[in-house]
Amino acid sequence: MIINNAKLRGKQGIYTITCKGGLFQSIEEQTNPILVSEENIDAKMNLLSAPFVEPHIHLDAVLTAGEPNWNMSGTLFEGIERWAERKPMLNTKDVEQRVLKTVQLLIENGIQHVRTHVDVTDPDLIALKAIVGLKEKLSKYIDLQIVAFPQEGILSFPNGKVLIERALEEGADVIGGIPHFEYTREYGVESMHWVMDLAEKHNKLVDVHCDEIDDGASRFLEVLATIALEKGMGKRVTASHTVAMHSYNNAYCYKLFRLLKKSKINFIACPTESTHLQGRFDGYPKIRGITRVKEIKDAGMNICFAQDSIQDPWYTLGNGKLLRVLDSGIHACHMMGYEDLETALDLITDNGAKTLNIYENYGIEVGKPANFIILEGGDDLEVLRKQGEVLYSVRAGEILISRQPATLTQTVNLAE
Repeated sequence: MIINNAKLRGKQGIYTITCKGGLFQSIEEQTNPILVSEENIDAKMNLLSAPFVEPHIHLDAVLTAGEPNWNMSGTLFEGIERWAERKPMLNTKDVEQRVLKTVQLLIENGIQHVRTHVDVTDPDLIALKAIVGLKEKLSKYIDLQIVAFPQEGILSFPNGKVLIERALEEGADVIGGIPHFEYTREYGVESMHWVMDLAEKHNKLVDVHCDEIDDGASRFLEVLATIALEKGMGKRVTASHTVAMHSYNNAYCYKLFRLLKKSKINFIACPTESTHLQGRFDGYPKIRGITRVKEIKDAGMNICFAQDSIQDPWYTLGNGKLLRVLDSGIHACHMMGYEDLETALDLITDNGAKTLNIYENYGIEVGKPANFIILEGGDDLEVLRKQGEVLYSVRAGEILISRQPATLTQTVNLAE
């Protein structure tokens, strides 16, 4: 496979990229645009990028909004209640159908790497077993990491520890937690020590729903980061959401950042979901309820964006388009300066790959897997402005999807 007339992120000029045997064989600069044969892909001066990474989504819950009841308050906590009502309705066929439909949507929008949280506060682990069962089938199209996620707590749910251990035996790749939802702070702290000990024992990654609450006194992030630092596991640990940081006072946050930088843990923010769920207990002014994305990024720590939900009890919208999430996030987080915009795609590409610990085999480099997308636009800024379509998604040198950009068939001519 040969791709001509491609732009590359962070580079001037036009490039020809050759793929062979599922790997990038060569990346060479062109002197001028060239006429492309039918056998080759003409990028047409559009941006060739590494694939999008979806680092935080709940595939077990997708496409269940309103079943059996709607989340009328819009709060995180009612979402958990509505999901508890839906869980008894789960069966293997139900989960498989919804997951396959959603993954199809992700693929069509340029996503090739996915980390999904799957609720294991279900004694039968129905959703977990179903999604583990789909992993091999989907491997041709996406890399899938499965988090054993205790939606209703580890110590606050009957046999919570046992269920997570069983989930690992069934094939979960990552260990999750939710310390702010445990009954007491003591339970929350204990759960973080237990999760990290278990991950160390089994050599697993960790991804914790951490401080997803509008409570400035919720400070489990310092607990997770301290344990990660002490164990030297930081790069394998992720703190998702951390929205309480939005409510921390600046003096505490200044002190906290020293620990966070030393720990080397990763962060995931879900801008569309957090702006929807958080601030629900406020009058005015209402907080945005997103973690300090710009400050984390500017401090040199790794942070990425995710969409979290697609049409579930927590979020009734969602369409698989990470560019939509990115656009929302950079607005809400005051990241509209040119330096932010010219590298904005990092938040849904490279940074997500680092969070998933797949970065060694990710990116547009000779010798790496020939996984890439072509986006409508010549650089990060133009792609963002256009909210450009994914024109091609290619994996191991094989085309997964291709589409033609929308064109006007008729328009007025204001120059006349």
